Amino acid sequence: MSPAMKILFAPLLGIALALAGCDSSPDSSAANSAGHSAPTATTGQANQEVLDQRPFDNRDDFENARRGLIAQDPDIVIDHLEGGEVWNMPAYDFIDKDGENAPSSVNPSLWRQAALNNIHGLFKVTDGLYQIRGYDLANMSIIEGDTGWILVDPLTARETASKAFLFAREHLGKKPVRAILFTHSHIDHFGGVQGILQHLSDEEKANLRIIAPAGFEEEATSENIIAGPAMTRRAMFMYGKRLERNERGHVGTGLGKGPAFGTFGFAPATDLISETGTELAVDGVSMEFQIVSGSEAPAEFTFYLPEQKAFCGAELVSRNMHNIYTLRGAKVRDARLWSSFIDEAKTRFSDADVYFGSHHWPLWGQEKIQEFLAVQRDTYKFIHDQTVRLMNRGATPREIADQLRLPPELNQAFHNQGYYGTVSHNAKAVYQHYLGWYTANPAQLNPLPESESARRYVQMMGGADKVLEKALQEFEAASDMSATEGRDTYRWLAELLNHVVFAEPANDDAKQLLASVYDQLGYQAESAPWRDFYLTGAYELRHGSPEEGIKPAMMREVLLNTPVSLFFDSMAVRLNAEDAEGENTTIKISFTDLQENYLLTLQNSVLHNRQVGEDTPADATLRLTRPLFVDLLIGRAGLKKLLFSDEISFEGSRLDLIGFFSMLDKPQGRFNIVTP
Repeated sequence: MSPAMKILFAPLLGIALALAGCDSSPDSSAANSAGHSAPTATTGQANQEVLDQRPFDNRDDFENARRGLIAQDPDIVIDHLEGGEVWNMPAYDFIDKDGENAPSSVNPSLWRQAALNNIHGLFKVTDGLYQIRGYDLANMSIIEGDTGWILVDPLTARETASKAFLFAREHLGKKPVRAILFTHSHIDHFGGVQGILQHLSDEEKANLRIIAPAGFEEEATSENIIAGPAMTRRAMFMYGKRLERNERGHVGTGLGKGPAFGTFGFAPATDLISETGTELAVDGVSMEFQIVSGSEAPAEFTFYLPEQKAFCGAELVSRNMHNIYTLRGAKVRDARLWSSFIDEAKTRFSDADVYFGSHHWPLWGQEKIQEFLAVQRDTYKFIHDQTVRLMNRGATPREIADQLRLPPELNQAFHNQGYYGTVSHNAKAVYQHYLGWYTANPAQLNPLPESESARRYVQMMGGADKVLEKALQEFEAASDMSATEGRDTYRWLAELLNHVVFAEPANDDAKQLLASVYDQLGYQAESAPWRDFYLTGAYELRHGSPEEGIKPAMMREVLLNTPVSLFFDSMAVRLNAEDAEGENTTIKISFTDLQENYLLTLQNSVLHNRQVGEDTPADATLRLTRPLFVDLLIGRAGLKKLLFSDEISFEGSRLDLIGFFSMLDKPQGRFNIVTP
């Protein structure tokens, strides 16, 4: 093994010595403090080639991102209400301000986007319109009305929204807040609302208009309820929550720097927009709305300010390719519908001189805005149409993803690059939208579970030691290959070594080598979520799964506004069917503050719920308030303790009730992903 390879394989000491026959210890400088290995020669070559594939000499985005700066706080560090940091912009100071000095461990195109997303502060977009950027994943836009402010998308968390609002008010002046707009139902656009409301007077709150798309409340509260534990665990991968902020770690999400994992809140809408063309006057400001629900979010609108000729694209368009399927997990989106909504906006608001969105920086000039909308529109339609064309010729999702490329006319625009979504996983999403997970190949109809399949693969290949010996040789050889051959080798090694890890989860050599493979794939990724998935996978192979997941208590305010029936639906998917075998019982939950009663029926290891009258009989009846029930669900209150307190009333057998709740899983959101 060459000296360079010895340095590379510091994290792979056991493999290098046991399998490669080395007689000296590798230099530990190859790995950083988190264990991430150095970029290999082929990774450096691959990233260098990116510089020849994009117009990096075009600096328009940097000019637009800096335009109109009013004020900037160079030290935005925001603490969680319960301790710890929620937000730290100085942590990204390792990224050079012009994005021109990408290290070999970061794709230069992604590095450029990360530098653009570092540009933060309070900006004037046009007369009467401002944005505050860099305080959370999303932007908060501020519109000046006749008597006060209209806020658009109050960020993810109470802590970040409060800090951003106070900073804006310091520089723009203290005026009443007359309205808040939620452009769509994703939490980074409404979760910080309580951070705004806490600064408003009782009179302001009493007269406040909260404007949202029809279906907002149902979608906003339901998205993370049923599949919440799995979705939040995957989000830790997608947003690099466990990664250090450095050249071998998290550099941003493409869409922004990252979400603030703070205190999430909610506020019900006073005005729901259900039709395109709806016009409102909000504190003297004329607004025209376009419903785009079913594109980036299940409930979403864009809007137009005719007096300023300013189009708010919400998240219908953004300065990167978006997700038709988000890797944290969600229902796939309709790319054809999405494209049609962009086309409608392009036509309906064709005289717009200003574009501003829920993420990234604005764009000025009618011609440039029209071109931007056309390219984004055509990108989603191209991915849709060409995926379906290939699908109808018999190509599989993996085949389509591997061969589909944007045409040169679409591939040169930086705002079209896969910093968030990618052509690859978006093509798979289109396939899933029409045909689901099954390719019709019978070999994929009923395969063995991953661990059992892996055990047999490894056994058939002669055992883990032989596989690792060959894999290490391939890993070393990849550095002498072309960038494309090297990348494909890493892709293959990831698949191969995953078999070894799932066959022998205690095999540290396999985990270390797979982690180094993931490092290289992460360093080469143009997509920030791909980078964070690979690097988080590498981190967890080296350090294990987290000791705790994202705490359900962070969602308490959202849950307090969730339809009650969804609570019971979430309980039903937590029912342990084996524990419930042979059980037949009815439990009535009476909410004393809502004057509502719900009957839970357990039979055939299935839990049903329906709203009933107060006199409906049940085996046991529990009377309590909605907030107390939420605390029970999120673990802030224990059932056994409550049953002997004065906070609830109860009829029937306490043991039966305790037995019923004991059959419900308590998901911790910290399950293994890269190991079985």
